[in-house]
Amino acid sequence: MRLFVGDDWAEDHHDVEVMDTSGRRLAKARLPEGVAGMARLHAIVGELAGDDADDVEVLVGIETDRGPWVAALVAAGYTVLAVNPLQAARFRDRLGVSGAKSDAGDAHVLADMARTHAHELRPVAGDTPQAEAVKVVARTHKTLIWERTRHTQRLRHALRDYFPAALEAFEDLDAADARELLAKAPTPAQAARLTIGQISTALKRARRKNVADKAAAIQTALRTEHLGQPEVVTAAYAASVQALIAVLDVLNAQVKTLQGQVEAHFGQHPAAEIVLSQPGLGQVLGARVLAEFGDDPTRYASAKARKNYAGTSPITRASGKKKVALARFVHNDRLIDALLTQAFSALQCSPGARAYYDRQRARGCGHNAALRQLANRLVGILHGCLKTGTLYDEATAWSHHAESLAA
Repeated sequence: MRLFVGDDWAEDHHDVEVMDTSGRRLAKARLPEGVAGMARLHAIVGELAGDDADDVEVLVGIETDRGPWVAALVAAGYTVLAVNPLQAARFRDRLGVSGAKSDAGDAHVLADMARTHAHELRPVAGDTPQAEAVKVVARTHKTLIWERTRHTQRLRHALRDYFPAALEAFEDLDAADARELLAKAPTPAQAARLTIGQISTALKRARRKNVADKAAAIQTALRTEHLGQPEVVTAAYAASVQALIAVLDVLNAQVKTLQGQVEAHFGQHPAAEIVLSQPGLGQVLGARVLAEFGDDPTRYASAKARKNYAGTSPITRASGKKKVALARFVHNDRLIDALLTQAFSALQCSPGARAYYDRQRARGCGHNAALRQLANRLVGILHGCLKTGTLYDEATAWSHHAESLAA
C-alpha cells in the first residue's frame, strides 16, 4: 500500500492532502508547525494505514529539502521528495488553466506529483550530521562574503557621489588601511588634512609594502581638486560612509571567525581527504563543494546525475534539423560558484586540466564555456574518487583524454 502526501509549507502551518494510488483524496488538513503538527500528520497516516501500517510506503511531496520538519519526515521513515517550485507551478498549469491558486490547491498538486512522478523527483538526501554541519557554516560563511561585497559596492557608490578622490586614493575599499583612513576622515576636507605620518601608520598596520611611496600617492590623490556636494549633503554622506565602514569591520571579523569553523568542521569529515586531493580545492572551497553535494552515497546514481545536479552539464534543445547545446541557468548558485572557482584554480596546478581547457578554447569555445566544461569534467572525476574511495591521481584522471589526443 502506498500513500501520497502533498505538503504545502508556510512559516507557521502546513496544508496537507493525502491521496491513494488512484488519485482519490483520503484526507486533508491544515497542521501547525512543530511537534503538534507532526504528531497530527502521523495520526492521519496511521488512521489511513490501519492494521497494515508496517506495509505502507508514504511519499511526501514538499517544496523544500531542509529544516526540522523535513528532518522529522525523514526520521519517520517517509520518502520525502523535494519539488522545485518551478516544477510545481508547471504541474499546476496542467491541472487547470484558470490561474487559481491556494495553499490547499498546492497541497493537492504536490500530492498528485508524488503519485504520478515520484520516479522523476529527487528524494531528500540522507546526509550525515557531519555534512549538515559543514553545510551550515559553509553557507553562512559564503553569505557573509556576499554581504561584504554588497556593502563594499554601496560604499563605492556613496564615495563616487560625493568624494571621488577617495576612489583614486584607495584601490581596495575593503582593505584595512582604506577603512581606517575613511573612518577617520570621511569628508574631502578632513581627508585633505591627513598627514603623511597618519597615512603611513594606517598602511603599516595593514602590513603594506613601500609605505612611503604609497602614503605620498594617497595624500596626493586625496588633495586633488574634484567636484563636490554642498556641505550639509557631504556631512550626510560622511555619516553614511562611517556606518558602512562599521558594518564592513564586523563582517570582516565574522568572516574570519567562520572560516575557522568551516575548516574545523570540514576537517572532521571522512571525505575531506578525498575532496582536498582534487585540483583547485582547498579547505574552504572543498567544504563548499562537499556541503552542496552532500555525502549520501546513494544520492547520485552516476557521474552524469551529479553533473546534472551541479548544473555544469549542458542541456540540449532539438527541434527538426536544429539542435543546440546550452548552459543550464537553473542551478544551485552556491555550488556552481564553487565549481567554477575550482576549475579556474585547477588551471594553475593541474597540467591535465590546463590541457583540457586549452583544447576547448582551440575548438572555439569562449573562456566561460571552456571553464564550465572543465568544471563538468572535474565533477565527474570527483564522483569517481568518492565512489571508489580513492584520492585524485593526475595521470589516471586525464589518461583517457591524453590517449584520445595522441590517437
